Amino acid sequence: MHALSSLRWKIALTTTAVCCMVAAALGVLVHNVVARQIVGEVRKDADTALEHALSHYEYGTTHGDVNIVLDPPQLPRPLRDLVARGDTGSMVGSLNGKPVMWAAAPADRQALAVWIPFEGTRNRLRDIDTAILASAALAAGVVALAGLFLADRISRRLATTAAVARRISAGDLDARVGFPSRADERRAGRRSRDRDEVRDVAQALDLMAGSLQERLEAEKRFTADVAHELRTPLTGSLAAAALLPEGRPKEMINDRLKALHLLTEDLLEISRLESGVERADLARVELGRAVERAVAGAGPAVSVRVIRDAAVLTDRRRLDRILTNLLVNAHKHGRPPIEVTVDGPVVTVRDHGPGYPPELIEQGPQRFRTGDPGRGRGHGLGLTIVAGQAAVLEIALSFANAPDGGALTTLRLPVGRLPDGS
Repeated sequence: MHALSSLRWKIALTTTAVCCMVAAALGVLVHNVVARQIVGEVRKDADTALEHALSHYEYGTTHGDVNIVLDPPQLPRPLRDLVARGDTGSMVGSLNGKPVMWAAAPADRQALAVWIPFEGTRNRLRDIDTAILASAALAAGVVALAGLFLADRISRRLATTAAVARRISAGDLDARVGFPSRADERRAGRRSRDRDEVRDVAQALDLMAGSLQERLEAEKRFTADVAHELRTPLTGSLAAAALLPEGRPKEMINDRLKALHLLTEDLLEISRLESGVERADLARVELGRAVERAVAGAGPAVSVRVIRDAAVLTDRRRLDRILTNLLVNAHKHGRPPIEVTVDGPVVTVRDHGPGYPPELIEQGPQRFRTGDPGRGRGHGLGLTIVAGQAAVLEIALSFANAPDGGALTTLRLPVGRLPDGS
């Protein structure tokens, strides 16, 4: 959610920054245009007054205007130099500490100057700049709010899509984003937007989830059907094999038929687990004793250590199935010693073999995948059943490799009260 919040604020801040830059550019442009126009009007009045003063000076007359001065000491130096070159000009300067617009022209090798008060014009320009700044700030605020609102809508829809994607990756294939399509909007009488990339992503996710669900359901049905159809002929084959005369051929046939029968039973168990029909028969169990009984017949290569016992809620039969499969996997693909440790509600099973392959640790067990042949470790159906039974019992299951070598499986069992309060 933090990333989406960051995205929301990034969009809002980017929109605000763009608005501020556009407002600043427009403000500078408006200021220059208005200032040029206002100052030009004042300059025009000063030039008119200067022409009037020059005409009076040329004819030796005077009209008693105090704004007309001959060679005034406060005339700006640039304007004085301009007049000295025989040119006429005007510029903003000061007179007795107040801003004025000077206009000057040469008259008998002197500077005939007139001035017009400029303080009112400067205040007017300040008022215009204040209005431009306030308008820009108001526009930036409105755009920032609008950008934040739009960014929030986008981030919320992205957050919904991301949450559904996480649910799908966790195994909830019924999860859908459910944003209305263009056809749905047209049927509802709403105007369909021409393009909506977030909706396109959400609908693509929904289509992907639907397609994945259909494929997985077809795979589950196929696995269950194959296992079910194999069960009857295998049972008959085992019965027929029992009638064969004793000897090596009979042993080989029985061995292969039993392996195939176990594979069929495993497939049926996986099908039941994946269909979600399995329900645990929970009871309060002393975990240390239950683990010791479960691994009692596993052989001398397996040691059990109870650091701290705990009473947990579990299905004893299913827990035995989990531990048996883990020990079979350790015997088959690991090396002794095999250690089973109980520490409160946590059970760990580790061996000292090559360890689990990286893809199993990252993705969990998958049917029939045997990992890296060079490392000699597979995980076929046994660990898939372990994961399925753990899900039924709400056991937190994790696969890892011990720092000093060997596969390490951790089971964290739930602790609580039974539904009847016991």
